[in-house]
Amino acid sequence: MMAIVGWSTGAGLQLWPALAITTAFAILAWLIKGVNRSGTVAGAVVSFLLLRSAGLGAFAVLVSVFALTWISTRFGYARKLHRGTAEKSNGRNGFQVLANLGIATSCVALFAITDRQVFLLACVAALAEAAADTVSSEYGQATSDTALLITTLERVPAGTDGGISMGGTVAGIIAAIVVSFVALVAGLLAWRWLWVSATAAVVGMLADSLLGASLERKHVLGNDAVNLLGTLISALLAAGLFMFLNQVF
Repeated sequence: MMAIVGWSTGAGLQLWPALAITTAFAILAWLIKGVNRSGTVAGAVVSFLLLRSAGLGAFAVLVSVFALTWISTRFGYARKLHRGTAEKSNGRNGFQVLANLGIATSCVALFAITDRQVFLLACVAALAEAAADTVSSEYGQATSDTALLITTLERVPAGTDGGISMGGTVAGIIAAIVVSFVALVAGLLAWRWLWVSATAAVVGMLADSLLGASLERKHVLGNDAVNLLGTLISALLAAGLFMFLNQVF
């Protein structure tokens, strides 16, 4: 089995099948209010590029990210709505989609151009971080009234930028592992790289919280910029570990 012994070739899908799958996925995401109109367009672009660059395996990973974030966003929605931290009911917009998925899309495009497997690992790590960050935040807000500011451990209201909770953090770690495992089953990762993807995703998730507590709270960066940087950190860390481990072993 390719996922166990090595890397998948990540062969891209042909144009028309990729367009058909992209269209169906985009419409479904819009119908269940996972994204609004601009988010639908942005998501369609991401989906199409993943399918064309790395095939159905990469698309399966994207679907797992969407499913995890959609479920976690709606988990405890009434409580989050009462607190004022719930996401808009019409779904994510285009900027939010690109902030979360733009780095992964860039990585998979580089993989298609260069056929260097490091970019495929970086793509999966970035996708895993996007899922981990959303799941940790949404689950934490749904299950706890307070959080700890990651920089000072000060107790703050749930939903505060840079606030973390034990339950949310554990949920985020699980999400990172799930997405990485989907990539393994889909043939994008070998067993030896699953932990690299998941670890890089968790580090990116925590870095996102650090940026939120330091720069977002001071209005130096917006939430979309922080999310983008979180996925970038995960992608760079995964790529760095890939190159280091290949040299050592």
